[in-house]
Amino acid sequence: MRLVGTALLLLLLGAVLFSAIGVVWTRHQSRAQFVQLTQLQNQRDALNIEYGRLELEQATWAEPRRIDSEARSRLGMLAPRPQDIRLVSQ
Repeated sequence: MRLVGTALLLLLLGAVLFSAIGVVWTRHQSRAQFVQLTQLQNQRDALNIEYGRLELEQATWAEPRRIDSEARSRLGMLAPRPQDIRLVSQ
């Protein structure tokens, strides 16, 4: 009877130790993943800021007045004269 009690006690001790190691490992994994999540959120925020800046820059470069002035100054383009315009019907 004493042998069964000792075996049961050792089995329970092993289960408690296994459970404790599992809790420590799970907490460690949780903290590591939280740190990674925080880093990824910071990276996402930085990318969102950069994307907003790029959208603003694109809007500035694509502004019709700017395109018109660039076409006139760099390419020497002019608006067509009324007699040079032809209407095409389909």
